Parts: sequence; structure tokens; C-alpha cells
Amino acid sequence: MTMTGLSRRTFLGAAGAAGAATVLGTQFADAATTEKGCFAGTTVYIGSYTTGATGHGLDVATRSGAALSLLRTIPGITDTSWFDRGADGKTLYVTNEGDPSGYVSALNIADVTKPKLLNKVSSKGGAPTHLSVHSSGKYVLAANYSSGSVVVLPILAGGKLGPATDLVTHHGAERDAHAHQVVNDPSGRWVLAVDLGADSVYVYGFAAGKLSLHQQLKLPSGAGPRHLAFDRTGKFAYILGELRAEVTVASWDAAAGKLKALSVVPAVPAGSTGDRFPGEILVSNDGKFVYATVRGPNTLATFTASGATLKLVSNVPTGGNWPRHVALDPSESRFYVSNQRSGTVTWLPRDPATGLPGAVAGQLAVGSVNSVYFA
Repeated sequence: MTMTGLSRRTFLGAAGAAGAATVLGTQFADAATTEKGCFAGTTVYIGSYTTGATGHGLDVATRSGAALSLLRTIPGITDTSWFDRGADGKTLYVTNEGDPSGYVSALNIADVTKPKLLNKVSSKGGAPTHLSVHSSGKYVLAANYSSGSVVVLPILAGGKLGPATDLVTHHGAERDAHAHQVVNDPSGRWVLAVDLGADSVYVYGFAAGKLSLHQQLKLPSGAGPRHLAFDRTGKFAYILGELRAEVTVASWDAAAGKLKALSVVPAVPAGSTGDRFPGEILVSNDGKFVYATVRGPNTLATFTASGATLKLVSNVPTGGNWPRHVALDPSESRFYVSNQRSGTVTWLPRDPATGLPGAVAGQLAVGSVNSVYFA
């Protein structure tokens, strides 16, 4: 399968593009919330595609029990495909996945139910599909899918974004580069960029807003790595492939800044046929479970995890078509799956002891939905 000449919009026949996941940013740092008779995380942001699609861009939803209901649409925020929160807790950063010219927007969320646009700046590339706030709190890192590049944007006083301080471009050996995710490692010293087209994970040194290439971990031809998530110890990374339904387990040496591929674990049962394109990967807070969505069979895969040992134990239907993204609520009692082609966010209960998802318990209609983020 070649992607040369294919835009982010046409790849895999999707109506739009999707961001993917990391467990490194403030997303999970903010998730240390407990329930006291009700569900924590009652405000939810939902991203969707607007260009050639049926989405609203950015919706604010509320949660009562497990159920979501739409509260309002924030005008002027197009093609929202990824979220992260600033260190001040009052700023939300989102990708606006325009192609060939993408943007990153900064929004004030002092009132979490009423995000207000502060400014938006160029991502210096096309189809920015993912971003993360660097653990220093001083920069936003974004991955431009169609141009295969990673950009560094400084965070200014008050949360606004400044012009790029650096831009690096990848080059694929067999296909066009397609940067799909960029995060810092748990130490904050290194930045890792996952590139689907280059079949690689790039490791960069990072200082004063500048990236310096340190390692390129090349995976097998056609692996198509999409996202990675670190284990709880920070000594292992689980790299989800999009073009092959599998997870590559890698060791991570933070002192040396080196990844080493160790093993490959399938994300679908043996003998599976047809389209199998994983979308999102995340790790439970206790580190015992890893989850991944798989588009095609439209399933949520559950793995047991212990360092370098990853084992597929379950695949359950997501209740929709083309699950691009999955999020756990702050209490980790529910999964929320964004099914792009069916235009639904579905929720499934999670057993805290076994880590296993139950049957779909409900859904919310959101056209061309991409992802869900808990405020």
C-alpha cells in the first residue's frame, strides 16, 4: 500500500484525518480525579472535521453519569483533530487540520464550558494531526501529517502561541513521510516523533525550542507506526502500527535517548482478514493494561501489560464504524470511543479488576467525530 501522492483526507478513504494518542501529556496528569458519588470530568471537548465533512469542529459536551450531551459549538474552530492542555490549566491547544496549510489554536478555558479563542498560528505544514504540550510547559509540539514535519511553537504569556522556533522534516525511504504524533519522553529531555510513512520513530534532543536528531528507529517496511505510549515505569514504549494491526514493544533508555525494538504483538485475533487499521493506543494509570482501537473490524483491543510483556486478551465491538480514538474518563470507569464514519461517540463500561470493557452502553451523534478530551 503506497501513500505517495495521497492526501491526509483521501488516505484509507477517510472523510477526514485523525489525531492519535499519547499518555505523556497533561491529559493523564489531569486525570488524577476521584469520584465521590458521581462521575468526575463532567465537561468534555469533542473534535470533528468540517472540511468536506459533517462535523462542527469543536463541541463542548456535558456528562451526566456515563451519558454525554452536547452543550454548545465553539464557532470558528475548524477541523479539530487533537487536544492538550497547558501547564496553567487554563489554556487548551487544538490542531486545525487544514491541508495544505494547517494551524494550531490556543483557547482560554478559565470557564471550561466556554472556550474562547486566544490566537492561532501556522503549523508550518499540512494536516497537523497531533500535538502535545512539552513537559516544561513552554512549548507546543505538533506533527504535520501531509508534509511529514514536526514543528515547535512557543507558549507566550497568557497562553497564546508564538511563531515557530523550529521545524524538522522527515524523509521516507519507500513512501512519503507522514508525521503522526510527537511527544516528549517522561524525562522531558527527549522528543519522539512517530512517522507512519517513514516507518520510523525519530528521537530528538530538545533545548531552547530546538530539535536535534539523535536516533531514527526504523521499523520493518510497511509497518506504518502511528502512535506510541510509554509504560508506567518509562522504560518501555508500546508503538502502535496503522498499516499492520500490531504493537511493537520497545525498550527506552532515557539516559542514552535510545529505543530498541524487542517484540511484536498482534492487535487482532489470529486469522483475522479484511481491513485492519489501528487508530489509538493508551495505557491505564496503573500500567497493567493497554488499549487500542482497530478500524475495519471496529474493535477495542485489550492487552495485559508488564514492562516488555504485552499480551492480547480481548477484542470487543466499539458499537460504531471506524474508531479513530478512544479515551478513558478520569476515573477510568468508562471508555469513550470516537467512531468517525458512523458519526458516533460510544461509551463502554470498564471492569477495574480485569481491565476489560463491557458492551456498549450508549452513544452520542457527532458528525465526522475525531476525538474526545476530558476537561
